[in-house]
Amino acid sequence: MSIVGVTAAEKTETWINQSTKSLESRPSIYIYISYTTSSYSSNTSNILIQRPMDSDSEIAYDYPRYKVYKNGRIERLVTDTFVPPSLTPDQNGVVSKDAVYSPEKNLSLRIYLPHKAGQEEKNKNKKKLPLLVYFHGGGFIMETAFSPIYHTFLPSAVSAAGCIAVSVDYRRAPEHPIPVPYEDSWDALKWVFAHVSGSGPERWVNDHADFGRVFLAGDSAGANIAHHMAMRSGEEKGVSYEISGMALFHPFFFSKAPLEEEEAEAMRYMQGMWEIASPNSEMGVEDPWVNVVGSDISGLGCGRVLVMVAGNDVLAREGWGYAEKLEKSSGWGGRVGVIETKDEDHIFHIKNPGSVNTRLLVQSFAEFLNKD
Repeated sequence: MSIVGVTAAEKTETWINQSTKSLESRPSIYIYISYTTSSYSSNTSNILIQRPMDSDSEIAYDYPRYKVYKNGRIERLVTDTFVPPSLTPDQNGVVSKDAVYSPEKNLSLRIYLPHKAGQEEKNKNKKKLPLLVYFHGGGFIMETAFSPIYHTFLPSAVSAAGCIAVSVDYRRAPEHPIPVPYEDSWDALKWVFAHVSGSGPERWVNDHADFGRVFLAGDSAGANIAHHMAMRSGEEKGVSYEISGMALFHPFFFSKAPLEEEEAEAMRYMQGMWEIASPNSEMGVEDPWVNVVGSDISGLGCGRVLVMVAGNDVLAREGWGYAEKLEKSSGWGGRVGVIETKDEDHIFHIKNPGSVNTRLLVQSFAEFLNKD
């Protein structure tokens, strides 16, 4: 780790009162040390998870990019970086813009469009494109739709697939614990489908989105959200959202299934993240929000599913189990496929966007979006 700067700043932090579960805001002075790392790793050799002790200064969860204290205060050690959208084509030939989907909650999303699609519009020779609705990862705790890693990944996927993409930002835990991220994501999905008739608030979606080819996708916690959005689309009364398919990159699913000894530490890491994200859950990792494989998923509201797993990812087993359960489900009746990338870690395609394996995975993802 290379230190690149030290700054002092005053900010207001959100605390969770563990006795009342209420939120409090308190000003604090912090010294920030900037260092050259930006994403968490599935290598957990230096990860410490502690149970709450007596002092308010005691750390309950100590992660590389944030700390959570006994009293519920979270200290994010990596500052969020906002990458602005641009109407100038990037290296992938993709342009982007932001739109508000929930004025009441001040929530936005980012739209990506191949620049050539806009040019075709001027020539009155436009064609509709597959519509991708994407949910970012970060354990429900870190990252945003505007983070550098997602502003890098989404344009590459849009370019490869020739699609229009909507990247959803949602409120994060622990300030906004589960189920808030799901509710925000559902609001975003409702905003997207408000454009079906071509009279929605965003012209790019009206003009370019093919609502006969709508796909949900996400990585890690975002893949978990994508699954639950597809479930709600299939089961909620009065909802007629037509979703063609869903692609899950290294989904954040797990339970208390027996583990190999070498997997136990990594799973404690993941379990701690879930406890932070869902502090009010009485079921812990058996909660259906995260124990997806142990839940009834026969009502999934899409016809095709692609599950992507990484060979060195402790969560890969859950991804395989999810695909197997869908395949055997008598109530679903869709098609499911799995792509495994050997010798790679959790969300490698986000952390290493220029690697050969990432390019291959993005190409497979693009092919999935364009299959009939």
